[in-house]
Amino acid sequence: MQLRSAIAFTILTHAAFNGSRVAVSLFALKLSASPLTVGILMSLYAALPMLLSVHAGRLMDRIGTRKPVVFSTLCLIIGVTLPWLWPHLSTLFFASCLIGTAFMLLHVAINNIVGALGDAAQRTVNFSWLALGFSVSGFLGPMLAGFGIDTLGYTNTFGLLATLPTLALVALWPKIRRLSQHKQRMSVTTNNPPPRVMDLLSNPRLRAVFIASGLLSMGWDLYTFLIPIHGSHIGLSASTIGFIMGMFAAATFAVRLLLPLFSGRLREWQLIAIALLVSATIYALFPFSHSVSTLIVLSCVLGFGLGCAQPMVMSLLYAVTPAGRQGEAIGIRTTVLSTSSTFLPLASGALGAALGVTPVFWLLAGLLLVGGWAAARKGWRQRTTPQR
Repeated sequence: MQLRSAIAFTILTHAAFNGSRVAVSLFALKLSASPLTVGILMSLYAALPMLLSVHAGRLMDRIGTRKPVVFSTLCLIIGVTLPWLWPHLSTLFFASCLIGTAFMLLHVAINNIVGALGDAAQRTVNFSWLALGFSVSGFLGPMLAGFGIDTLGYTNTFGLLATLPTLALVALWPKIRRLSQHKQRMSVTTNNPPPRVMDLLSNPRLRAVFIASGLLSMGWDLYTFLIPIHGSHIGLSASTIGFIMGMFAAATFAVRLLLPLFSGRLREWQLIAIALLVSATIYALFPFSHSVSTLIVLSCVLGFGLGCAQPMVMSLLYAVTPAGRQGEAIGIRTTVLSTSSTFLPLASGALGAALGVTPVFWLLAGLLLVGGWAAARKGWRQRTTPQR
């Protein structure tokens, strides 16, 4: 029951978050914003999470997740509602900060809840179900944003998106009250030194997981940033762009449904290597794609590649994290992802404004290729060791 509630809550809140990214990007372009300005807006989604994720994870290790979930959902509702009430470019800057920070808290809390359910053998299955929920919301959010803009207009689309977390909070409130009531999982006494981030970062197995998470986040987040710009440049409508991005999410859903069939044959690092290498290839091809059908095919293949990696990353993260510090480890991972999401859109926007988006696609492809090669080496070593 907790798992189903957590997944349902994730679908509604993440759909609002993901849809707002598309709506903010396209609304900013409608208001004559440059690619650099759009990059700044996308970076603001991750700016405060970059600084606060570790503290949020430690807080949840101590007090549980119920209060952070309720507080962050309320903030998400307010953030998505602001552009509906005050439809100005300046409003988008504040809304991006609030929406991104609110969903960071939700992301840490939900992953903490799901990771605490069941034993180690059940954990990968639970994260696979949660990943399916993210795929559903990843499809629903851009689709609602794209078709909402074309039918209701830009400002009313934000009002539509705000109904999703509102529904989550109202309908699932009885379940939220019982979510993850365990507290004080990590013993904190005067005899124990306070936890340090470097204790986790100095662990080579954890550090490798954080790096892989950052690269995969680059592939995911820059897709959300680059495709609206590329689609606008080649004359696609908002609903078409939303549909293309929705097909990417549908592909991540499909591959996660199939994940149990081949996860027993391929180890975690092998799947991560495949995801990175496939993503590198697709990003190298995107600049040559100017038709809707080609963009749909490439987006689906990219969704297949990236979609299979996230459950493996979370399974690895929990497997190598010291007991009682899972929330902190999720916070560090979120910080890595947020750092990537903060600086990469900003740098990509500046590079795109100066040279166009094609060099951004190719630079990202090169980084993913290097990461895929390193992950393939780990996958080969993992293949020679016994299964856990």
